[in-house]
Amino acid sequence: MKVMVGGTFDPLHDGHKKLLKRSFEIAGRNGFVTVGLTADGFANRKSHPIRPFEVRKSELTEFLNSAGYSGRYEIEVLNDRFGSALESDFDALVVSEETFKTGVEINQIRKEKGQKKVDLHQITCVLADDGKWISSTRIWNGEIDNKGRIVNKK
Repeated sequence: MKVMVGGTFDPLHDGHKKLLKRSFEIAGRNGFVTVGLTADGFANRKSHPIRPFEVRKSELTEFLNSAGYSGRYEIEVLNDRFGSALESDFDALVVSEETFKTGVEINQIRKEKGQKKVDLHQITCVLADDGKWISSTRIWNGEIDNKGRIVNKK
C-alpha cells in the first residue's frame, strides 16, 4: 500500500513518532511511505523557530532508519499544505486531529480533479504528562520535552 504523511517534524517528538509508526503500519511490509517535510519557507509560518530543512531531514532520516520499519520510504519537500497529494497515486493519508481538515480538503480537491479519493487515517494526538497535547510549540516554549514530560522551571 502507498501511504502519505507530512509535517514540519521540529523538534521530532512522540506525537510525530506515533504518526510515522501508524503510516508504516498501514503501508505494510511491502508498502511505501512518502513523508512530506515542510520546506523552510513554508515552515517559517510557525510561531516558534524552525531549524533548517536539511537538519530536520537528517534527524527524520536517522529516526526512520533506526525505527526498524519494514516498508520503504522517501522524504519529499512540502512547499504548501498539499505537496504531491493532489496528483500522486497513493492509497492512504495519515493525519492527526490537528490536520484532519487538510486531509478532507485534499480528498475534495482530488475529487474535483477526477482523482480517486484516498483513505484518511486519523491518529489521536499524544498527551503530555499534564494531559495536554504534545506539540512542537510547547517544546520550544520550554513547557515539556519531546516525550511530553513537564520541564521543571526554576
